[in-house]
Amino acid sequence: MATSKPDPSTPDPSTDAMPTASAPTNPNPANQDSIGAVPASRYILFAFLAIVGGVADLWTKQAVFQWRGLPGQREVYWVIDGYFGIETAVNIGAVFGIGAGKGILFAGISVFALIAILLWLFWFRGAVSKWLTFAMGCITGGIIGNFYDRIGMWWQPGYPEQWQSGVRDWILWQASDQWRWPNFNIADSLLVTGAIMLVVQSIFFPPPGMVPPKDAVPDSSDDTSNSNTAAN
Repeated sequence: MATSKPDPSTPDPSTDAMPTASAPTNPNPANQDSIGAVPASRYILFAFLAIVGGVADLWTKQAVFQWRGLPGQREVYWVIDGYFGIETAVNIGAVFGIGAGKGILFAGISVFALIAILLWLFWFRGAVSKWLTFAMGCITGGIIGNFYDRIGMWWQPGYPEQWQSGVRDWILWQASDQWRWPNFNIADSLLVTGAIMLVVQSIFFPPPGMVPPKDAVPDSSDDTSNSNTAAN
């Protein structure tokens, strides 16, 4: 009795029943960077911003105080008359003079903040984000500049005692004589710049871990089909 040979053009049912395994894909390429090692360029970027920012702040303070003298010794030097000028001042508190006389406490907070930044960036690998590295580099430069003043490195005998933990300011900005912003310095500008960048990142560019995966969002079409099936 002759047996028929299988037709090679006919697909094998056993083969079709077994799905082929495919390599898992990462729907979010940003996750690949978040788990990688910190690139050497991030160390360079952070160190550059921190060092250059701190040096720029300290140099401008020294230069302006030598040029314009101590607070109250000279009138405002107007760059834009009535709006932007140079005037030396000493802030013995924190923002807007809050916490006057507690400079050593603020110096300790600065040290704690600096340690936290270094751990966040390079221990927990937050520095894989260039945006975050840039922001923290600016903040660190501001911390360095104001910390120098907080520990009294600029103070000299004969200066008022309360200035010993005060911060030198020299930038004056105002809309009018009634709407005048407290004097500030380069370090303050760096701190504000870094803080704004962090806010922008948290709103518009959140880290991958803060964005819920697509699988976690229920599909409304599935719910509709299930309800129709139940109704039938």
